[in-house]
Formats: sequence, structure tokens, C-alpha cells
Amino acid sequence: MKHLLKLLDLSTDEIISILDLADQLKYEKKNNISHRVLEGKSLGMIFQKSSTRTRVSFETGMYQLGGQALFLSSRDLQIGRGEPVQDTARVLSRYLDGIMIRTFAQKEVEDLATYGSIPIINGLTDFCHPCQVLADLMTIREKYASLDGLQLTYIGDGNNMANSLIVGGLKTGMKVHVACPEGYQPDPTVLEFAKGNPNFMLTTDPMKAAENADVVYTDTWASMGQEEEKEARAKAFQGYQVNDTLMAAAHEGAMVQHCLPAYRGQEITEEVFEAHADELFEEAENRLHAQKAVMVKLMKTGGIYEALKIANIAEIYGVQCMMGCMLESKIAVSAAAHLTAAKSIITRADLDGPGLCRIDPYTGGPRYEANQIHMTDAPGIGITKVPGLNGEPGLV
Repeated sequence: MKHLLKLLDLSTDEIISILDLADQLKYEKKNNISHRVLEGKSLGMIFQKSSTRTRVSFETGMYQLGGQALFLSSRDLQIGRGEPVQDTARVLSRYLDGIMIRTFAQKEVEDLATYGSIPIINGLTDFCHPCQVLADLMTIREKYASLDGLQLTYIGDGNNMANSLIVGGLKTGMKVHVACPEGYQPDPTVLEFAKGNPNFMLTTDPMKAAENADVVYTDTWASMGQEEEKEARAKAFQGYQVNDTLMAAAHEGAMVQHCLPAYRGQEITEEVFEAHADELFEEAENRLHAQKAVMVKLMKTGGIYEALKIANIAEIYGVQCMMGCMLESKIAVSAAAHLTAAKSIITRADLDGPGLCRIDPYTGGPRYEANQIHMTDAPGIGITKVPGLNGEPGLV
């Protein structure tokens, strides 16, 4: 996984791996466990569409991961004055470690990835919204433990949210039912992807789509840039409201999800929104954790730098390591040798405290939750010293 451009590009395993890491990062945040794994990294955030959740969650997430985020509006960049995107991509690639872009055309995101040399994250386009759907899948999985076999029903405009929910839901084993009026169907590319899949249903009947749903999802009828269509859309979407009547067709206790902002009295009633407010704002929070997982997956560095870092930490615990030299081939070999020695000492039983060992989605190896350090045999990974060990701050 080099970029997050659209969920169509990801395998099921890649999506689940992101969700697993998001769960781990959320656990660590809730338990005040530092995870500054992007120390010294910079994320450029290009906004050609305004946002509340996207900007705050990416900026906060990058800070929590130890890096910095730079807000770049189209007014701040030459790209807003006609500079070709391929030139912007090549320039920013020499300054930054990653780019998140929230814009209109999907091609602009794809071009950044084609011409740049750093990870590109799609923060939203008119075609898709992969970051939001990763947060949605995370929230659904928190309630039901597994996504496989659940029915996700989407009611409303066949927009970027519908496109990404169809792809993300089907790729993770969900049944996806979509109800939208004629003329407002999902993108043909997405419908081709879903074609022939027995878990997919497209209908103009909201009640039929909602039957036996485990999750009911909706979005605004008029997205950003469609303000002039607002009245026409309000007429077209009459009958596509998530209300008590529609929810009665779903399973008892079904979730309600909305990417926000919500327009109460239009696509969703005040009563349904408030009855499911905890789920809706948990979903909004999970944007932070899911996007942090994406940034870690795309921007965390491995290789000799990580080996030297591990060797340096190992020295604290009595391993004699060669440090402070330039990264020449001899030093690389020496660091690898000392890394082997470090592993044998760091994994000694007498360093094992009372914490709980779990599988670490960063590395696939063991993770210790409290007063411990861990090491795995996976190449190019770091070592985490959990806050509280010898009274020192956490170090990754």
C-alpha cells in the first residue's frame, strides 16, 4: 500500500489491517500510551473543499503521532493559480513526507500520486471518501465485533459516500443495500465493481433496502458544490428520509451512521439522530483513529534508521552498541549485529512485567501493554517503551 486514493485499490487484507491498527491506536490514546511513530515527519494538507472533521482529525492525529501538519488552502498554493498538479506534486515531494488532499476531481488525487514520490491520502473527492468509510467500518466493527455477513443499508444520494460504502462494505464481507432515486445512482465504475455480487442490491425503494438492516446509513441530499441543486434535490429525495418508520424495517437495535454534517428534518429526523447520537459521534471520533492508522501505514519509516534506533534503546539496558557514527555500510552491518544481540536481551523474561501481551498491528509480533518493552523479528520495525518504564516517557 503506497497511497490511499480509493478503496477500489485496496485488498480486503489491507482494509482489515488498517482497522486493526486503528483499534490499537485508539486503545493507546485512551490509555495515555504514547505512539509518536512519525516523529519528525511532515504532512501537507491541501484543502480545495472546506472541512471540520477532516482538518481537525488529520492535524490532531499527526500531532499525536509526533509529526506536524501544514494546512495548505488553494489560496496559499500556486496550484490555485494555474500551476500544473504534476509540478506541485514534484515540488511538495521534496519538502514533505506525505500529502492529504480534499478536492473535487479524483484525477487530481491520482495525478499527485503519479507525479509525486511520497504517499498521497484522499481526504475526499466527488468520487469517493475512503477515510470516512474506514472510520465507518471501524465503528460498525466495534459494535458487532465482525463485519462479515452484516447488512449495511444506504439511503439517499448515490454520491461519494455511497461509492465508498459499496466498495468498503463488499470487500469486508458485508451485504450492501442501496436505495436512491432514478438519476442519482452511484458511479458506473462502482456499479461495475459490484455487478453480479449476490451481497449487493440497488433499488429505488428505501423500505425494501432497509429490511433486516444491521446498519442504516445516510448522507446529506446536496453535497458541497451542489448548492444550486438544493431545491430540485429536496423534491427528488422525498421519501428517502431515515425516520422511525424506516428504522422499524431494520433489525431491532440497528445502528445509524452519518458522515456529518447532518441536516435534521431532511435526510434524517431529529428523533432518530438523537436516539443514535452516541453512535454518530463515536463514528466522528473514529475519523481520528482510522486516519492515524493510514498515516502510520504509509509514512512510518523502516530500514537501518529503525535498526539504529533499536540498538540505541538496547544500550540503555546494557547492550554495547555502536552509535553516533555516519550511516556507512560498516555501521549498517554493525547495527544489524547489535540488533541481534539486543533482541536476545530485550526479550528476556526478567523484563516482562505485569502487562498484557497482544498482537501488535504495527509489526505482527507481540505487544506489551504496560511497563514492558517489546521486540519482534519483523524487519525494519521499531521498539516501543511504554510510559512508566523506569519513570521515563514513552519512546517509539
